[in-house]
Amino acid sequence: MRALRQARREQAPSRSAARQQTTAARRAVADARRDARAAARAAKAPGQGRARRALGWTAGKTASGVRALVNKVRAARDRSNQDQVAAKRAQVRKAPARRKARWGLLKSAARFQGRRLLAALLALPVGLLGCLTTPLGRKLGWKWLQYPGRRLYRGLMRSAQEARAERDEQIRARLAAEEAEAERDPDEIGDRVERPAPVIPTTDGQEAIHVSGFKFEEAAAEMENAARTYEPDGNMEVLAMIVNLPTALLSIANTFRILAERSDEEFAFEKEVAAGFDDIHQTLINAVDAAETLVPLFRSVHEADIARHEDPRNGTEAEKGWNV
Repeated sequence: MRALRQARREQAPSRSAARQQTTAARRAVADARRDARAAARAAKAPGQGRARRALGWTAGKTASGVRALVNKVRAARDRSNQDQVAAKRAQVRKAPARRKARWGLLKSAARFQGRRLLAALLALPVGLLGCLTTPLGRKLGWKWLQYPGRRLYRGLMRSAQEARAERDEQIRARLAAEEAEAERDPDEIGDRVERPAPVIPTTDGQEAIHVSGFKFEEAAAEMENAARTYEPDGNMEVLAMIVNLPTALLSIANTFRILAERSDEEFAFEKEVAAGFDDIHQTLINAVDAAETLVPLFRSVHEADIARHEDPRNGTEAEKGWNV
């Protein structure tokens, strides 16, 4: 399971980003086909000169209106899909509490039926005795001698119904509390633990910030200072640095890819934040491509100089005779 979760975290792009890219590409194709059909209809329209330009302007306005309407429908459909997904996720989160509540209600009903059976068994002999005491109670006018079994059964059932109603109310209240907690904290256990004291905002207006080890700005400042004070022993050392430059930039790009994936799946961020990290990652990927083109450029413009070091004539010491 750890390996599967790690593979999912390292997946590029994430499943959410892949779905968004697929949807955007499909919609872009649909827009292109619709614009092509509109352009073809405008090209086939009769007339020349001013009439054709007016017709083209009208077609453009119509196309923009259609595009706005399509975007509006798409936005409404996306909101509906998001609402449906949120409802399904809420049902999944609330399912354990609802199963527990159903089981509790079933046990409460079974207990009530058991008390009903017990009340009937207790009231039966008293009811048989009432067959003798009821006529005597009618004759003497004493109600406590009349129908003793029926009164005993009703009293026991009234107590059982009140107890069942109280149990069911407690079960439903507990279900409502658990559903509210599941709705408030939909993530895993790690997001429901208490916040440590160093990261709780203080009340004196100063914000307490606790950094848990990832200080990207310090690493970037160290790299900048290293580049400023860099004094290579030779230009071949610079060539080695340029050869390894794409790998270094790819590591930096992967940093923002990981931040984008964790922002989308783990952190309590909005989706726009993950999209921003993903944009930075794509920009850095372009920088990696540019760094890869720098290596052949460096080798081509300094081919003779590099050959003196990589393939010296009669050894390195002999080749030093040409140094100026």
